[in-house]
Amino acid sequence: MKKKYITVPAICCLVSLISVINAVNVQAAGTSKRVKPAKKVPAYDASVPKPTLTEVRYGKHERQVLDFWKASSDSPTPLVFAIHGGGWRGGSKELIHRFVDTSALLKAGISVVAINYRLVAHAEDVHPPVKVPLYDAARALQFVRSRADEWNIDKNRIAAAGESAGACSSLWLAYHDDLADPKSDSDIARESTRFCCVALKGAQTTLDPKKMKKWTPNSHYGWHAFGKKNFPEFLADREKLLPWIVEYSPYALVSKDAPPTYLFYNTPPDIGKKQKDPTHSANFGAMLKKRCKKLKVKCEVMYPGASKVKYKTPTNYLIANLKDRSGTSRKK
Repeated sequence: MKKKYITVPAICCLVSLISVINAVNVQAAGTSKRVKPAKKVPAYDASVPKPTLTEVRYGKHERQVLDFWKASSDSPTPLVFAIHGGGWRGGSKELIHRFVDTSALLKAGISVVAINYRLVAHAEDVHPPVKVPLYDAARALQFVRSRADEWNIDKNRIAAAGESAGACSSLWLAYHDDLADPKSDSDIARESTRFCCVALKGAQTTLDPKKMKKWTPNSHYGWHAFGKKNFPEFLADREKLLPWIVEYSPYALVSKDAPPTYLFYNTPPDIGKKQKDPTHSANFGAMLKKRCKKLKVKCEVMYPGASKVKYKTPTNYLIANLKDRSGTSRKK
């Protein structure tokens, strides 16, 4: 029987092929260890015009940035200050189209700012973690007011717009005592943190787990804001956390001098009943409206099927109220 031999050229080709395969494998293995996937840069929806200014820094952290749209006007313009949602755990300013119509506002002569802020994951040694995104929003608002002359903004006609956690942040600022420090050496810190009105979507009006369970039995939101592992632990530690809960819950802070409030939800309220989306339930709005009524604070709650609707969207409300110089400015 005749033996078959592998020729030298064939062996060389085989060795070369194995070398190439190994090189590819080594390169792939090295790449998987050394090279991180490129970070996806958020983009604005096609309905959102290009900002006048982008990535303007109001702090040192990479998330302490904002974008600004300047409305065309010879006189100082009103401004909508937009805070995105995401549970204080995610999201970005590029989500603004989900809760307000930037084009409509600019057409009405209203300038717009959309901010990013540090998340609860960035809290490090700050307690409770929710303090970080809330105070970032306050700082961003003060920064914007400090640029009023440069950006042609009327400081007395700044309103908030926000969604979900961003809406809760807006309410907290609206109802909290002014954080301005008139004795500060900083031009920014001396500025006010008040709004003349707020128009929000899916706002949580309290961070009290006991109230949330009473209003909506299947509630499960807010534990992360206070550094807890889950909602049951949050509820169990409620008494210990109560001072913080009161400090960071709009429902507990609202007073008779609070600005006019407009709240939009996707479904009607049904107090005491389970909700399909308990985190954004209209029960939050209905209970805040009840409290505001006792304090004689203007509070409108809108949802599909609501009766006596004056403003169908947050944008409609903002345009109507910010263009009315006489009815919305709040004394600082």
